[in-house]
Amino acid sequence: MLDQSTICAISTPPGIGGIAVIRLSGKEAISIADKIYQSPVNGKRLADQKANTLHFGDIKSGDVLIDEVVVSLFKAPHSFTGEEIVEISCHGSVYVQQMILQLLISNGARMARPGEFTQRAFLNGKMDLSQAEAVADLIASGNAAAHKLAISQMRGGFSREIHQLRAELLRFAALVELELDFSEEDVEFADRHALIELSTRIASLLKKLTESFRLGNVIKNGIPVAIIGETNVGKSTLLNALLNEDKAIVSDIHGTTRDVIEDVVNISGTLFRFSDTAGIRETTDVIESMGIERSYNQLDKAEIVLLVTDISQSLQPILDRIVKIRRKIGDQQLIIIANKVDIAADKSKSKLSEFPLLPNEALVFIAAKSRANLEELIQSMKQAVDFDSIGPEEVIVSNVRHYEALSLAFSAIEKVIEGLKTGISGDFLAQDIRECLHYLGEITGEVSTDEILGHIFKHFCIGK
Repeated sequence: MLDQSTICAISTPPGIGGIAVIRLSGKEAISIADKIYQSPVNGKRLADQKANTLHFGDIKSGDVLIDEVVVSLFKAPHSFTGEEIVEISCHGSVYVQQMILQLLISNGARMARPGEFTQRAFLNGKMDLSQAEAVADLIASGNAAAHKLAISQMRGGFSREIHQLRAELLRFAALVELELDFSEEDVEFADRHALIELSTRIASLLKKLTESFRLGNVIKNGIPVAIIGETNVGKSTLLNALLNEDKAIVSDIHGTTRDVIEDVVNISGTLFRFSDTAGIRETTDVIESMGIERSYNQLDKAEIVLLVTDISQSLQPILDRIVKIRRKIGDQQLIIIANKVDIAADKSKSKLSEFPLLPNEALVFIAAKSRANLEELIQSMKQAVDFDSIGPEEVIVSNVRHYEALSLAFSAIEKVIEGLKTGISGDFLAQDIRECLHYLGEITGEVSTDEILGHIFKHFCIGK
């Protein structure tokens, strides 16, 4: 599966910058670099230098100087890919970058495909498949929580969990398979009670991992937040305040927002996906009714529901709305926002403060127009999904491919448990165990195909 050719690519973002890095990997990487590199200091070739060293020199095309560069040298197997690696740090001119690439290609290298450096690291045993995917997640991480998750997975936290599960199950699978070779003697090498205990423990852990995907997906893609409430309570004003821009139209006219308005913002290292919904009220307007229906649909998708109310108006309708929303949401966090606190009566504020809240609820008094107490609301939102409470050793699934494989492995181990309880024959039991092992192996790459690898690495950037 491993292509032995030497590959090259620009590893820094496209465009002009202070410097750019061009990477070579393969058994001819150092010799190809030597054809275009000259040391003005001692004239030594890169091939004669020690590994893990930096070298200042010139890149030349014949006698023409292209650039002064710094070359980083890494020798196999102690490199990112496990191969010879040369990284050329040149000035960030697009012309210079392209000239160096052309020189490398004309001297025997070829352009790397998307993710090919990381793919070679996987194929050369420098990391498993889930760690390789974490590299892409780390590059794409747009908030502190996503970064923390990617770093943990890249260092093998998730892999160790899967390897341990697979190793224990593989030992029992071997014993069950051995029984099949001695079927005529009617012997039993695998303790069925111990296998039930192991399978139950594995099923419990797989269930926990699959359930963690909901949180992992939120960390990776942002916390979905639905802003709901009646018309003219200040939902759009609140969205604009949170985004710090005039995203939504604000008007005194009821029913201004007819559809769901969405935007993403990074607040203090946490990514939130806000959805400003149509105001909830009785209406005969067909278009507005469709918007209201979409407002209710957003509740199912949200992790946090911001129920915006106008505390300057009558209190009883607010209390009625809270009760109605409680019936429509599940285990999402509900933050009741008493807006327009700057013009509200103290009596209303006092009475609402006494309203009994459920464990998954919070109450915040704000004035969205003047941004008063907005920071208090932001803190309530961050506490609603407390990423800091995730321990360094806790495994959270954030990859869809991993989630699907874990779900299939869970179904397979449930069949193993059911088979053990009903006393099915060893050959059927062995098949179910092999199926579970297969899906666990797909996660780490112990079971892989060109199709799976192609699908994963094509989404990487070129140069990584």
